[in-house]
Amino acid sequence: MDKNLKQKIQRNSGSVNLIHALESKWVGAEWTIVNYNYKDLKWFERNSAPKPTEEEIQIEIKKLQDEYDSLEFSRNRESEYPPIVDQLDDIYHNGISGWKNTIKAIKDKYPK
Repeated sequence: MDKNLKQKIQRNSGSVNLIHALESKWVGAEWTIVNYNYKDLKWFERNSAPKPTEEEIQIEIKKLQDEYDSLEFSRNRESEYPPIVDQLDDIYHNGISGWKNTIKAIKDKYPK
């Protein structure tokens, strides 16, 4: 999943919506929308691809939501890893083995 899209979904409380789906699968297409509602989706004629159906968009939303949800362990780990400066200091003072113990504890807490 694109990092930018991942951040947008995260800002949306982890919920994928119609706009995320359009930005993911129909990259570069031009459109406007009101109220996140398919019936209000205006697809510009200059697009090379035809307007996606509501079903195609729902399939993309589900795919993106499943992918986002499957990476929860990664987001949890990321929030608990010490800053890289602290990790380097840990390696300096405790060696690679000491650092690995710190990281392993977080990985064990949030398994894949």
